[in-house]
Amino acid sequence: MFSNFSPASRRVLRLAEQECRNHNHYYIGAEHLLVALLEERDPEILERLEAGGIDIRETHADVRATLRTGEERQWEGILVTPRVRKIVAMAEDQAGEREIAPLDLFEALRAEGGSVAAEILRRAASRNAASTAE
Repeated sequence: MFSNFSPASRRVLRLAEQECRNHNHYYIGAEHLLVALLEERDPEILERLEAGGIDIRETHADVRATLRTGEERQWEGILVTPRVRKIVAMAEDQAGEREIAPLDLFEALRAEGGSVAAEILRRAASRNAASTAE
């Protein structure tokens, strides 16, 4: 599933896994993925966020606030949610023959649209649009 990831995308995946472990979660969800994408500070993603007038620190804080701490429990490995599997498949389609870059994951997360992470990005863009209109 992750064999076609670029080195930067592999770092994002490791960050997402660490984020889920930090919250005692046994799965990587879209919110863990978004936190990792924001923490990776990929120049292309930062450029997209800036172009959309999205405040990176505010968005990072918003998505982190949605991550509650899970129960203390023992488990073997980390699961990948069906939504993240869908996001990865969409990123694969977008990347085509090249390795999947963090920007592909970011755009697929936005395009999938059904996650809390995607909603946070939509709200951040709406806040910018509202403040620009004033």
